[in-house]
Amino acid sequence: MTSASRTFGPTPLGALRRFAKRGPRAHPPSVCEICATPIREPHPHVVNLEDKRVLCVCAACHMLFSDDGRGRYRAVPDRRLYANASRARWGALGVPVSMAFVFHESKADRLVAFYPSPAGAVESVAGLEWRELLDLCPAFREMRSDVEALLVRETEGRGVDCFLVPVVVCYELVAKIRQTWRGFDGGEAARTELDAFFADLLEKSSLAFAPDEVAK
Repeated sequence: MTSASRTFGPTPLGALRRFAKRGPRAHPPSVCEICATPIREPHPHVVNLEDKRVLCVCAACHMLFSDDGRGRYRAVPDRRLYANASRARWGALGVPVSMAFVFHESKADRLVAFYPSPAGAVESVAGLEWRELLDLCPAFREMRSDVEALLVRETEGRGVDCFLVPVVVCYELVAKIRQTWRGFDGGEAARTELDAFFADLLEKSSLAFAPDEVAK
């Protein structure tokens, strides 16, 4: 496992650490960061593939870079899909905490897994177990490199909640944990914030497929 104390650089971990350090922008830009067209909340995003920086953009620029093969920018989709997996699947992943996420880094052609923590994002090699989880759902197998992630969370009553989300959702989660966590177990405020975060995400997500197809 690679520690989150790694040097900043044009890597997924470097991008996560920069985002977690500053948190979500208190005052998002009022103009597109590519063409300077005025934008409002909510607005779409693109990822700069060279340094993994997330840019706030207008609808036209977002559409321009929706083709995965076009240049250094890639549009971040807005889809959110949900599926439930069994607790056995969670055990196979070997995640040391109650949540994690994985995405495909196109330049290195590899899956990268992260565990949000109060110290930032901890990076780990995503092994075969993650690929098997992705293979359980056609939509998960089509996860878009660099801009979408599979976010998973162990629950007491439902087994494992699995969300296919825009990668910016994971960045926001990392920042939220870093900003709210107190003491050894996070504290009541952090737990309340996380429960609200995932409840909102579940409400906004569409069902990827019938639950019994993956809960095995």
